[in-house]
Amino acid sequence: MTSKNAILNAFVIILFLSISLFSCRKDNITDTNPSLLLSFSEDTVLFDTVFTTLGSVTRRLKVYNPNANRVVISTIRLGSGGSSAFRLNIDGLSANGVDNVALNGKDSLFIFVRITVDPTNQNSPLVISDSLMFTTNGNLQKVKLVAWGQDAIFHRDEDLQGTQTWDSLKPHVIYGHLRVDTLADLTILAGTKVYLHKAAYLAVSSLASLKIDGNLEHPVRFQGDRLDPFYRDLPGQWDGIYLEKGSKQHEITYAIIKNGINGIAIDSADGSFTPMLTLKNTIIRNMINHGLYAYATSIVSENCVIGDCGNTAVSLVFGGNYDFRQLTIGNFWSGAVRTSPSVYLSNYTYFAGKAFNPLTKAFFGNAIIDGSQDEELQVDVDPAATGEYTFDHCLLKTRLSGTAHFIGCLLNQDPLFVNTQAFDYRIDSLSPANDKGIPMGVLFDILGVDRGSVPDLGAYEFVPGR
Repeated sequence: MTSKNAILNAFVIILFLSISLFSCRKDNITDTNPSLLLSFSEDTVLFDTVFTTLGSVTRRLKVYNPNANRVVISTIRLGSGGSSAFRLNIDGLSANGVDNVALNGKDSLFIFVRITVDPTNQNSPLVISDSLMFTTNGNLQKVKLVAWGQDAIFHRDEDLQGTQTWDSLKPHVIYGHLRVDTLADLTILAGTKVYLHKAAYLAVSSLASLKIDGNLEHPVRFQGDRLDPFYRDLPGQWDGIYLEKGSKQHEITYAIIKNGINGIAIDSADGSFTPMLTLKNTIIRNMINHGLYAYATSIVSENCVIGDCGNTAVSLVFGGNYDFRQLTIGNFWSGAVRTSPSVYLSNYTYFAGKAFNPLTKAFFGNAIIDGSQDEELQVDVDPAATGEYTFDHCLLKTRLSGTAHFIGCLLNQDPLFVNTQAFDYRIDSLSPANDKGIPMGVLFDILGVDRGSVPDLGAYEFVPGR
């Protein structure tokens, strides 16, 4: 009898322990470890439909708990709250946010994101964005929400093949990157507007080419995709235009490129195509870094205005061959302290050690180089390699003097720009740049004005009353 009782007691104990263990299975254990994170089916919920009429689209996001134990998501919220253009359905509940959502280990939940836009409303943003925010054990995680807000042609991390032409019927919006692939060609016609989202860039690969074919009445525009007044003159809204090593025969005419990190950065040519870039009647302004950065390449430029850059306006690095005529540089950057000169020239760089490349030509004719610093020109040419440069009938702000590289130049005289704060780099009637040029073969200024036989310096010819 005693042995039977013992067996019975043991059975009861085992049964009790089994029930206890079952009742304490991992699904019922809430893990508060602050290192635990959620996983998501994607890091950006993108509404990439090009809307042609008033449209509403729904996308699905899967939220996954990859941990062994249950977690409690303290909050799920839209970053913009009730003012957001997006709407949520979280596991069947329509709300802008919910609190204390328990998610078992290895389990998931679905969130449906919805947006309604009117693409014909020209006051709406080109790109509508928000974030879906998750707080778990003190950790904040975000999933981006992005939708196109107007009827445009959108490019997200796209590689262009073959021969492509963009016209001005609809604006083009670049999200992420747009690459003109090897052996491809992109032509952008007059009047086309190209908007780039934050950190977006346009790149042109080896053996590919870019042609921007604007005109005086209808320039091609590159700028950030935020169009509200606060962003009108805010730099750093997009990355830049990159003409990569071995790309070829780029032509940019009547473009306005503004409010980025870099304007145009051009890498070395293979020597087969000269010039690598022809740049005419183009304005590059308000860049956090460089306006025009050239590395061991070749450029021919006429009637360009470059300025208001946090670094150099024009940087010609590691040699090359350059010809700038009727150039205006006005660098009155106000975003932070600028320590670089407006123009920089060099014939060397550093790899494992110092490496040289000939600066076979750096010609500046009838140019104005001015800015807010005492020294706006740095010639960093090592005599160990060719370093040919000439400033012919230019107005320069520099401490350099008495050099054979300056021909008929005016030094440290105020060019009397019309309004540097408004980036108006026309010259007024009393400017020392008036009638101080010599014929350079550039018959008309950036606004189509005939220069006559005695041109002014810079990209703008003075016209009374203009």
